[in-house]
Amino acid sequence: MAVFRRTQQVAFGLLCCLVTVPVHGQQQAQPPSMPPSPEHPAIEPQAIAMLKATSARLAGARSMSFTAVTTYEAPARNQQSLYYATFSQVAMQRPNKLRVVTPGDGPASDFYYNGKSMMVYAPALNLTAVADAPPTIEGALKEAFVKAAVYFPFGEVLATDPYKNMSEGLTSAFVIGQSHVVGDGIVTDMVAIKNDNVEAEIWIGVDDGLPRMIRAEYPKDPTHARYEIIFTNWHINPTFKAADFTSAVALKAPRMDFMRPDVQPVAAK
Repeated sequence: MAVFRRTQQVAFGLLCCLVTVPVHGQQQAQPPSMPPSPEHPAIEPQAIAMLKATSARLAGARSMSFTAVTTYEAPARNQQSLYYATFSQVAMQRPNKLRVVTPGDGPASDFYYNGKSMMVYAPALNLTAVADAPPTIEGALKEAFVKAAVYFPFGEVLATDPYKNMSEGLTSAFVIGQSHVVGDGIVTDMVAIKNDNVEAEIWIGVDDGLPRMIRAEYPKDPTHARYEIIFTNWHINPTFKAADFTSAVALKAPRMDFMRPDVQPVAAK
């Protein structure tokens, strides 16, 4: 049996349209305090400064934990857009520890990575898949996607260099204004970014520099599906133990193959 994970093709991205009217419940967009870059008029230095600041905050954390609620669209057989959601409790310790516990609108799954191996546990089936893993979180996440279509849309915030991932190929970046209604009233700066593959709006906490919400759309996706990630319960540099990145229950469960759900296993001869 293959590892099951609903694969959400998400990264940082959404909103290519330049917002020129007030958004309900948010402040009207204000002119940027810094002029656009002469080398690239569509990219505002103030927006880049905000992206660099939140990236530095994330990259500088030795460890972190947060909750991510991801809502995404998927077409039904009649092409009506249906919305699904996952709820992920995330714990990470650099350079090589990660735990993601994810119930959602589908089978729940737990992911554990300890620097040497990665493990996916399906509680409803009481089955576990285990595979060797690279020595870094980013390497392990890439390997998990290639081998088993395991994908976490919030993976960018775990990156060693989030700014590199956010800024690559940028064709537009600007500050929209501030919001007081995201994250239980936390004041956030709203930044819109765009490249050829993804369009995004990011809400960044003014006081702590942490991402509070991301909305994304992929213009090249035939379905033009939209995605939203809400971040809460941030803890920077919490203390973890080795036991936090494994599961005794999962290790005792029967094993299944660590493979993509769209690949059929070869029948035994």
